[in-house]
Amino acid sequence: MELNAKIPEGPLAEKWTYYKGHSKLVNPSNKRNLEIIVVGTGLAGASASASLAELGYQVKTFCFQDSPRRAHSIAAQGGINAAKNYQNDGDSVFRLFYDTIKGGDYRSREANTYRLAEVSGNIIDQCVAQGVPFAREYGGLLANRSFGGVQVQRTFYAAGQTGQQLLLGAYSALERQVALGKVTMYSRHEMLDLVIIDGKARGIIARNLVTGKLERHFGHAVVLASGGYGNVFYLSTNAMGSNVTASWKAHKRGAYFANPCYTQIHPTCIPISGDHQSKLTLMSESLRNDGRIWVPKQKGDSRKPNDIPQEERDYYLERRYPAFGNLVPRDVASRGAKERCDAGYGVGASKQAVYLDFASAIQRYGKAAAHKAQMHDADADTITRLGKQVIAEKYGNLFEMYEKITGENPYEVPMRIYPAIHYTMGGLWVDYELMTTIQGLYAVGECNFSDHGANRLGASALMQGLADGYFVIPYTIANYLSGEIRTQSIPTDHPAFAEAEKNVQDRLDKLMSIQGTHSVDYYHKALGKIMWNKCGMSRNAQGLKEAIQEVRALREEFWKDVRIPGAQNELNPELEKAGRVADFLELGELLATDALQREESCGAHYREESVTDEGEAKRDDSRFCYVSAWENKEGNNFELHKEPLEFELVHLTQRSYK
Repeated sequence: MELNAKIPEGPLAEKWTYYKGHSKLVNPSNKRNLEIIVVGTGLAGASASASLAELGYQVKTFCFQDSPRRAHSIAAQGGINAAKNYQNDGDSVFRLFYDTIKGGDYRSREANTYRLAEVSGNIIDQCVAQGVPFAREYGGLLANRSFGGVQVQRTFYAAGQTGQQLLLGAYSALERQVALGKVTMYSRHEMLDLVIIDGKARGIIARNLVTGKLERHFGHAVVLASGGYGNVFYLSTNAMGSNVTASWKAHKRGAYFANPCYTQIHPTCIPISGDHQSKLTLMSESLRNDGRIWVPKQKGDSRKPNDIPQEERDYYLERRYPAFGNLVPRDVASRGAKERCDAGYGVGASKQAVYLDFASAIQRYGKAAAHKAQMHDADADTITRLGKQVIAEKYGNLFEMYEKITGENPYEVPMRIYPAIHYTMGGLWVDYELMTTIQGLYAVGECNFSDHGANRLGASALMQGLADGYFVIPYTIANYLSGEIRTQSIPTDHPAFAEAEKNVQDRLDKLMSIQGTHSVDYYHKALGKIMWNKCGMSRNAQGLKEAIQEVRALREEFWKDVRIPGAQNELNPELEKAGRVADFLELGELLATDALQREESCGAHYREESVTDEGEAKRDDSRFCYVSAWENKEGNNFELHKEPLEFELVHLTQRSYK
């Protein structure tokens, strides 16, 4: 199948306007007769469900949590990007677009990325209208801060809980539609297969996680908003429930999976403390606005950080990247930390950490606060106290979280951080309309591949999720559904529903019948170690070939020896996990296969064979300037399809943040 991205005609800045002016519409009386299934209730899913219902469609929304508010979007801390230029510092739609393309190392589709930048300002207006409590300046204007990979302040934030506040806004819009009867909410339901009739997505098979019962649900179209696949690495910043299952079931039914090797490493994570951990905790990238990252200049220095004088500290990001300093993109900052630790300069008990230090920011803010209070002869203690108050206002909940987890007070001693798996730029391939390679199946938010290339800039995930849900899918889905107004609701006793349900039932029966000796977590941890060690922050051909073989062997062992206690037709979290890990064991092979095929370094995909003299990622535009879109063949075999990337407004250059 040839990939058609359906990019509209005309100059880049006019494509979205042209599309909206020429796409087909559905009139209000017809919308009432059309049913749309939305899987997922994070920012993308909740905003899509609310917007589509507001337009008049009948919406059925599914989430595996007990409430839509539990979606992993709540964990986003630092902010959301938008090209408002409130700071009058030179920002614009073009600059947000360019920073996003450059941050993704020129591996994203220009048209989608430009549209994202174009609608970003609308998101802020929408969320303010919903009552999202963004931080404000003294005069009442919305405040902004910087994130990595940019030289302007365009990140809107609500303390260190931006994701939670944005999700509450989307959730309130969603619940309004639930109350009006326009959205039917199915919580504690997990999508386990996609139903396709005559080549079009027409429904899903969902499992009621409380009773274990399988259910059939029809929709004229299906929208997946089920998040990313970072938990293939086991230890990540994702919620434990985050999984690839909905996307993977669609992939097995014919939706191409794009760029799975593009997995983001976040540089500011609390380091691993031992084998007992089941997840990792993120410290927001916003902390890099004021925190300075350093390691001792002396290898193996065991002194306490506050005992190491300034001249014996290596602020290595400021040294290597003077133009951006501590605000380089995530992939660059992550590799910098790994390089220093691998070279023997790491800190803490494990020596797998670097310092994130707020001492100078506390002094800077303290002096400014003292001047504001007319305290021109304030002593050192007063300045420190005032500075801590300012830092607490900006980052207080993050500092509390760090102290609860580590037992260390970051107002007094530097935080210890190390990179960890965070976001996934890869996902289901979608065209300009966010439709996958299956007619009538859409993917929005993190579960699609479209906007971030090989590395996402911080604070752009919330932007993409809400852009897709509020401002893109409501327009693009109408272009498809306008041709479905004569399609009657298909009864769920149709043979395609029966076949899909049997497919799910057989798999559940098989899982329950194994009764082996190892837990689901045993296999998940084993998979995570393979993926992190051989397909993590750096990759090489030998390691990737080994990873593919090891994942295949582990998958074979899983299907012979996994142990799932309990029964099938009841609440059984181990059975839920087993299904998700089984899918990860298939995805892991594709991820390593994609990484092996892409013999270049770009963004977060760092191949040791493709590096500049200075150790930076080295792209190969002549051979790899394309999207890798993988088709699933029988027996977990994959066929590569390529979507060439063509650039109209930006010039392909090697990234430099120096």
